[in-house]
Amino acid sequence: MTTPRPTADLSADEARRIALRAQGFLGAPDRRSGVRGVLRHLGAIQLDTISVLARSHELVPYARLGAVGRKTVEDAYWQDTHSFEYWSHAACILPIEEWPHFAFRRRAYRNRPHWNHELPDDAYNRVIKQLRSEGPLTATELGGAKKTNDWWDWSGSKVAVERALMYGEVVCVERRGWKRVYDLAERAVPEELLHDELDDTECLRRLVRLAGRSLGVGTRADIADYHRLKGEQVDAVIADSGLVPVSVEGWGKPAWADPTALETPPRGRHRTTLLSPFDSLIWERARAERIFGFTHRLEAYVPKQKRVYGYFAMPVLAGGQLVGRVDPAREGRTLVAKQVTLDGPKAVPAVAQALAEAATWVDCTDVRVERVDTPDLREPLTTELAHVLG
Repeated sequence: MTTPRPTADLSADEARRIALRAQGFLGAPDRRSGVRGVLRHLGAIQLDTISVLARSHELVPYARLGAVGRKTVEDAYWQDTHSFEYWSHAACILPIEEWPHFAFRRRAYRNRPHWNHELPDDAYNRVIKQLRSEGPLTATELGGAKKTNDWWDWSGSKVAVERALMYGEVVCVERRGWKRVYDLAERAVPEELLHDELDDTECLRRLVRLAGRSLGVGTRADIADYHRLKGEQVDAVIADSGLVPVSVEGWGKPAWADPTALETPPRGRHRTTLLSPFDSLIWERARAERIFGFTHRLEAYVPKQKRVYGYFAMPVLAGGQLVGRVDPAREGRTLVAKQVTLDGPKAVPAVAQALAEAATWVDCTDVRVERVDTPDLREPLTTELAHVLG
């Protein structure tokens, strides 16, 4: 693809601030629109099974809005058919109005020749019939999620309902105790959105535009990664997606920006917070390194003896920079910072503030620091925590 001439030249700092504003971390948050506003603004919020302080889909709005109630978060996602769960960057909560734009992916799954699980005869029709007659059900209620304790040893009913989910005939309408609750799309999706009438080009153009808006500015790889599109899919539609080509100092690759992000300089208050490792600000490792000079890697699936920063190390955002990491845990009403990494003494107040706010959010009354990678900073951190906690 021939890259058009850039319409603007951005400094690295301008690009960083544009990205922070686009992700909801610079400027006053829109509290009136709340969690639903965060979801629409980001376009996708990743789900994950790991729960330390809270699950990732709770941590994402918390990081932007502050101590919003956890029930409020769940209700905002699932009540009144406001969202649906589908495969985007990964398994994500998506605004319901974007249902038509994932038609390209549903069609691709229907045309997929190979699957990891065999579908038993008549299991698919049996699951659809049961949902139609009984209403929303979990996989267990449909006949059992697994045949054995092996994570991927799914029952025939589970294979069938997950296949129906990918095809778009079934929708996950909520998570109940982390179990998906399935219902027929014809009941769960508003009629005006239900039918797959958009062709692949229209779907891809919309998702590329949304990714650019949610990123503020990004390379081809950044934009493709947001909804896990292929590079060639981005290339096919980016010219008429509404994004504009820009040049960013030090990036070394062509970039595109949301034109509205270029209209006004990003200004306002910076958020200080712990970030989920699955937060969309840091989804793409190369992007995080390029923008923040910060190497981010989830180590939950790394053998314990090989971990560098901890099981669920949460980056600390302050002043528009990533200034450290905290690997948290909870013991009763104590938030435990099992391992803390600080980017120098100047990071101490911000990390203390982030820990104190997180503790309050999860109903902890105390914070205990176990290990600081720079031992000389342990006492300043504990002293600052005592001050912040009062």
